Amino acid sequence: MGSEKLRSYANFFENSMPYFAMILLQFGYAGMNIITKLSLNGGMSHYVLVVYRHAFATIAIAPFAIIFERKAQPKITFPIFMQILLLALLGPVIDQNLYYAGLKLTSPTFSCAMSNMLPAMTFAIAVLCRMEIINMKKLRCQAKVVGTLLTVAGAMLMTLYKGPILDLLWTKDSPHSNQISTNITRSSSKNNWLIGSILLIIATLAWSSLFVLQARAIETYKNHQLTLTSLICFFGTLLAFAATLVMEHKVSVWTIGWDMNLLASAYAGIVASSISYYVQGLVIKKKGPVFATSFSPLMMIIVAIMGSFFLAEQIFLGSAIGSILVVIGLYSVLWGKHKEQLESKVAPDDKPLPIKGVWVNGNKGTLSEAIDQLSEAKSDQKVESNISLVIINYNKS
Repeated sequence: MGSEKLRSYANFFENSMPYFAMILLQFGYAGMNIITKLSLNGGMSHYVLVVYRHAFATIAIAPFAIIFERKAQPKITFPIFMQILLLALLGPVIDQNLYYAGLKLTSPTFSCAMSNMLPAMTFAIAVLCRMEIINMKKLRCQAKVVGTLLTVAGAMLMTLYKGPILDLLWTKDSPHSNQISTNITRSSSKNNWLIGSILLIIATLAWSSLFVLQARAIETYKNHQLTLTSLICFFGTLLAFAATLVMEHKVSVWTIGWDMNLLASAYAGIVASSISYYVQGLVIKKKGPVFATSFSPLMMIIVAIMGSFFLAEQIFLGSAIGSILVVIGLYSVLWGKHKEQLESKVAPDDKPLPIKGVWVNGNKGTLSEAIDQLSEAKSDQKVESNISLVIINYNKS
């Protein structure tokens, strides 16, 4: 009896780990957004921040890869090398640079709300890559498609319509809040807001492509997750450094001290890059890319609360309505994915084999013809039934 309880607890813990891991990651991402916003407002270049972030990430995770995964390393062929290089380009260089640029022009909560497009974009790209199958006769597929459309509609609403400012209970009538809010409003004009929104959409598209491509890369590095993460961070550092040399020409931008810039780089590198890439890879391996992207609304809620306290962030009506549409669409996609996983739990041995062919008295025919002839022979008592029926099934292999 005791062993059964221990086994049930162990099964519950194992099944719950992906959920707990993704929830904790959202808290980590939320802290990164607040700290990074403070650093960017202080004048740090987002190109330099990306370089330092992945340098810290490589230093943090590479030793673990060397210690625990040095045996039976996969051979790095040219296609695998190009795959890793593309992952480093999509994540550290394109996604994070554009995300930081959009974050600087908008706000942390808005940026997190836009990143909720991630599951819908991931689903769309997975469909194009034939990693997801659409059958519109099934309710789960309809839910995924409708959820994707709602997500896109919410993102467009957030981008094109701002609306009045919504007053939060804990920030209303606060002099400090009003002063910072005025500064943020002046720095975030309509043009900057639109440009920032577009940058965030492109960044989310790159991020979703990273998820799908990472799911393929994990097939090669299924027993070497730390190695894959280290390689992505290392090559991401090199590519981000090259991009920074092109975009930033002042040597002073590389200066960093014991300040918020160092904290932002170290926190983002250790928590939001090295740890998140590794945990994200494990979750994708177990649950798939769509599941791994379905917890981002939690990050938006955490950032909205933290941002209102630490940044006196303003929330607009358009952003609120758009966020609600995005979250509804997101969980519609998640519900469809959950139903798909329940259907996939049916064992292959329990599924009926498809009929390959039917032979009636030595002649090939259809199943309906064979049933008709058998019925006629059975109903006619004067005629001896000598019809032989052979149904040939496909092999399971």
